[in-house]
Order: sequence, then C-alpha cells, then structure tokens
Amino acid sequence: MSRIREKVDVCVIGAGHAGCEAALACARLGLETVIFTVSVDSIALMPCNPNVGGSSKGHLVREIDALGGEMGKNIDKTFIQSKMLNISKGPAVHSLRAQADKSEYSREMRKVLENQDHLTIKQGEVVELLTVEDLEHLQDDNSIAEYERVSDNIQIAGVKIFTGAIYECAAVVICTGTYLNSRCLCGESITYTGPNGLQAATHLSHSLEKLGIELRRFKTGTPARMDKRSIDFSKMVEQFGDERIVPFSFSTDPESIQKEQISCWLTYTNEDTHTIIRANLDRSPIYAGIIEGTGPRYCPSIEDKVVKFADKERHQVFIEPEGIHTNEMYVGGMSSSLPEDVQLAMYRTVPGLEHCKIVRNAYAIEYDCIDANQLFPSLEFKKVKGLFSGGQFNGSSGYEEAAAQGLIAGINAAMSILGKEPLILDRSESYIGVLIDDLVFKESREPYRMMTSRAEYRLLLRQDNADLRLREKGYQVGLISKEELDYVNYKKEAIQKEIERLKSVSIGASKTNQEFLESHNSSTLKTGSNLAELLCRPELDYEMLAQLDPERPVLSEEVINQVSIEIKYEGYIERQLRQVEQYKKNESKKIPDSIDYDDIPSLRLEARQKLKSYRPVNVGQASRIAGVSPADISVLLVYLEHRRHAKSNGDD
Repeated sequence: MSRIREKVDVCVIGAGHAGCEAALACARLGLETVIFTVSVDSIALMPCNPNVGGSSKGHLVREIDALGGEMGKNIDKTFIQSKMLNISKGPAVHSLRAQADKSEYSREMRKVLENQDHLTIKQGEVVELLTVEDLEHLQDDNSIAEYERVSDNIQIAGVKIFTGAIYECAAVVICTGTYLNSRCLCGESITYTGPNGLQAATHLSHSLEKLGIELRRFKTGTPARMDKRSIDFSKMVEQFGDERIVPFSFSTDPESIQKEQISCWLTYTNEDTHTIIRANLDRSPIYAGIIEGTGPRYCPSIEDKVVKFADKERHQVFIEPEGIHTNEMYVGGMSSSLPEDVQLAMYRTVPGLEHCKIVRNAYAIEYDCIDANQLFPSLEFKKVKGLFSGGQFNGSSGYEEAAAQGLIAGINAAMSILGKEPLILDRSESYIGVLIDDLVFKESREPYRMMTSRAEYRLLLRQDNADLRLREKGYQVGLISKEELDYVNYKKEAIQKEIERLKSVSIGASKTNQEFLESHNSSTLKTGSNLAELLCRPELDYEMLAQLDPERPVLSEEVINQVSIEIKYEGYIERQLRQVEQYKKNESKKIPDSIDYDDIPSLRLEARQKLKSYRPVNVGQASRIAGVSPADISVLLVYLEHRRHAKSNGDD
C-alpha cells in the first residue's frame, strides 16, 4: 500500500505559542516548513487566562517583537484591555499586560500562518521521530525494519504522523506544550485529553525515549469559567485599562489602537471559602496522591494557597472576560482540581459569585516534558543533531516563555540548515537569554516561570528598550527589515544627541528660574546647573522643563522616554554596565569541546559529573550550574590557563 512521503526543510510539532513562532521564523527565512497540530482550531490557543504580558512576561513579548516574532503584533490586534503594571516603581519593572479576546487571538494568528509563504499547516498527530538510520531501514509500507543502532551520532531526518505519512526534513522543532501523554483531573474524574478537552498526543513520548531523551511529568491547572449573567459585579471592584494604551509591538502605530476597553473585576476569597477547601482536601487529586506531576510554585492552585499560606485571611480573585462575543468569564487566582460539587460550593462563597454558574470546570493537567539540561543553549538536543525544542515541553510555564523559546528554537533550526552560527542571547542582553540560560544550566524541579528578580541586569533589560537591544540581532538573523533597523539606529542617535544637548544647556539662578523651581516644590539653585542635572530631580520631568528650554527639538514620545530614563538612572545604569563587563569576561573564557573533565584531578566528583553532563561552552555558563562551586571554577580556570600555555609552547 502506497503512503504519502514528502520532503520539506523543517517540521514543527505543535501549533501553540511556541510552535507558531518557530514555524513563522523558519518560513520567513525561506525554508519550506510544515507545522503539525492535533487540531487546526487550536492554533495559538489560550487554554488558561487569555492575556499576554504581565510582570517580566511583558519584557519577553517586547523582545520577541524586537527579534521579528509575531506575538506582540497579534495581541495589539486582539486585546480588549491593556494596562502598564508597576508604574509606581522604577522603569526596570514596568511591564505591559493585555487581556486578549481569546477567539480573536487564535483566529488572527491562524490567519497569519495560513498566509505565510513557505509554510504549510497540517492537522495530524506526529507519532514518531525519524533519524537518518531509520530512513535507511524504511520499508515500502513506511514501517521501519528492526535494527540495532550502531552509532551515538544521531541525526534527525523526518517525522511520521498517525496516518502513516512521512515528512523528511533537515530539522524538527518540538513544541508539544501540555499535550504529550496528557490527562486532565477534576476531583475523581480523569479524562485522557489535552487542554479544553482537545485530543492528547499519546505516541510521541515512546519515540523520544527510544532516542535516549529523558522525560518527566509536570502539571499545571486552570480555574473555572463562569457565565457572566450569573455574576453580581456590584460586589466587586472594577479594574480599568490605561487611559493611554501602549502597544506591545514596536511596529504598531500607538494611535491605531486607542479604543474603548472592557473592564475586569477584583474580589476576594474568605474564611468560608477556605473552610470548604480544607474539608475536601482528601478529594483533591493533588493531596490524594493521584497527581504525579510537579506543579508551578509561583502559580499555585487555590488548594495550595489555602494550605501553604494558612495565615492569610483572603486571596485575590480576578474576574476577567474571555472575549467580546462571549459571556464566559475567567476566574483568575482560583485554579483547582477539586471535584465539581466542591468547586461550585467554594466559588459561591466569594462576594459576587454567590449565584454563579460554571460553564467550564476548573481542572489540573499532567503532561510529559523534558529537563532542558538535555539541550544546548541553541535549544538543540545534545543527543540528536537537528532536533530542537521550545515551550512548555522544555519545562517552562506561560504563553510568553513558550513563544520566546519557540522563536529561538525556530531561528536556530533555520541557522543549522543554512550553515550559519546559532543565535544565542546571553543574560546581559535579554530576558530571553536569562530564560534559556536558566532552563539549560540550572536545575528546575517545577515549571519555570519568568520573573524580573531572575534578571541580574534588569535596569538595562527594560521592556521599553527591547528594540534598541535586539533589533540588530533580528536583522542579522534575517527577520527584521533594513527599514526597521534604520529607524532603530536613528532612534539611538536621537537619544544620545538629546542627552548630550541637555547636559550642555546651562541654567542660571535667575529669578524666573527660581520661581519655576519653587512652583514645582524643587529646591532653588545656589549656583548654575544644566538641564540634565535638573531632570535627575525626582519631582521634575522632561515635559516640565520645556519652560526653561525654549530651543528644545521636537522629539517622539519614545525618544523622550529613553532620554528621561537614561539621565535619571545614569548612575545605576553605569554600575550595571560595569557588572556586565565583568560578566562578559567569564563568558569570553571559552571551554574547548575536546576538554576531558576526568583530566582535572582537583575537581570535586559532583562538579565533574555536572560539567560532563551539561557541557558548558564557557566559564560563565559553568559557574551557573548547580553543584559547581566557586572553588571548582577556580580549579577549572587554572587548568584552562595551564592548557593554553601548553598549547602555545607546542606541548601535547
């Protein structure tokens, strides 16, 4: 019986947020790409809260956009409320968050994929990864003859889907999200499906294990969805969007997205809620021992919150719309795997939800994923050449983390085919660099979530300057146009020019100037000053100083914003730049591929084992591996220096 057999450049498995970015990156770089999904209707699905961004996650979305990704553009087209978070704090932690219209977000992303040249969407479950050796043993009926693998040097060569069709390719990107061997739990009720009752992917895990890839079980969860008509919003606090909406994408015209927004609502749990939960913990799959997977510490279920934070009298609950054309409301902060009857009872103790009707029950979902320590920083598997991985399959959580990894995995799959160097971002230049570095070189026993506190140089890695940091890298890869790069270079020049001008414009202690300062509750001048020094004062801003600066040029809002931050935080920024300089020194100390850690006798056994397993490419990466101490790094540095001297002297 004949079977379909096609040849493409790249196969992407999964069409969630990671898969979409990976596939678009490969196709936009001119590679024939096919993206597989268990359901075309689930492209870019938001099975949990339909929002994009938030604390630190907004940084990731801006960086995805700066590199040429799609998430920022798509949320700008489909948001129903937008808000800049943490504005009372410093600019390092300002982060944009937008509530999406769930259906529209998915529909718009699908439209982008469907109209992308070199990209084909295929509904079908990938059941097997094929290597070069597998293809050599492929029979006429597309089954593989039994053979013993004779080489550890494994090269990916294609995929096989459930129907038997085979797609030969040079690279594969796995973006299976939470679908791999997944099961959903709601009390005693267990369904072997993916999120939202969609088909699970049940065959690929076995193929991965045959290739020597180790899997583990993680779990996540989602709250119930309520019928809007059954909610009493008068007992809740209304949450409005920002009056002036800031876009996620640097290519979106801010004026084009100023529109009327939909409100969200805030309420709280209480002691009645907690009493019901405590009385039914034995019926929770988490506490009954039914769930095997490890859940996210920073996004716990309501059961976990009540047990682990027993001293708290209440927990926040956000009621957020799932879209404009639906009555479904998302109950943020109350994810659960308790039985349906317990869910209804506990939700109805919350002010405003006394008569609520559940449209979709809350549930926990378990799935197969990997420890990302099995990956290079390029997100290519160490054991299988040409096999890349991105998203929740790498042990992370969140749409934004997934999209960021998918973009990098897709770019590097393309780079490997095109014979170019991989794009590897480091911790000093992006949140994406922090994310991937943490996943690949640090031990993570739970789904990884991005937070601003994970970034050592967060004042430099602000969400407002992502284009200044990363546009050029996107251009070098091939995903950013020359026009976009030229604009960023113009912007950099305009910022620097205005900073220098402000430092050069002197202000004397005239009566007019003193009156101006007094009117803004700012101390008067005893000697002359310049505009930059005045701008450093917390009570003054760039707009206020226009009165003292009649010859200032007309500048865009984004340039003014950068000028203000650079001047107000100049001392802190310079200090972080010095820290980055020291960091770069360790990153520049390369570790040869040929190094044999068994030849370094002074290394502790644990450090030797970890270094052999992780294979860091530089000393900086080695220093961030759990189990490798500063003393081990000192030993390694001495060994590398001795090796360098031996080589320069011509010794073996």
